Amino acid sequence: MLRAEDIRRGVERLLAAHGLVSLAEFPLPCGRRLDLLALDRSGRFVAVEIKTTLQDFRSDHKWGEYLPWADRFAFAVPIGFPVDCLPPQEGVVIADRFEAAWLREARERPLAPARRRALLLRFARVAARRLQGNDGADPRDDG
Repeated sequence: MLRAEDIRRGVERLLAAHGLVSLAEFPLPCGRRLDLLALDRSGRFVAVEIKTTLQDFRSDHKWGEYLPWADRFAFAVPIGFPVDCLPPQEGVVIADRFEAAWLREARERPLAPARRRALLLRFARVAARRLQGNDGADPRDDG
């Protein structure tokens, strides 16, 4: 069975191949941590929630809280995951530790300009803190 870290690695490679930069365990203003938040060259955000098993998906209902924080949302799952159990309006990425592929594109939900600006600033600050050797969390960032 693949671990979430293995799936994340494959998804990060897919996103990078499409010109996106990503941060794992991204702290959101709502207090949650997103498995992966990616930013494209146009300033649009893609949120990715990793699910390793069907039980993992069924027991975790917090993914809906991530929707207001990205332009697109997708689940990343391993090969063999029963994808018909995932919400049809959300994207699906099939991944292993080496690569990933879009099975279903995520639908577009454009962020409001003020939220996009706040999220862009948070993304930059988290990335900078991680470069400095910190974990990326700062309670002073209010989103």
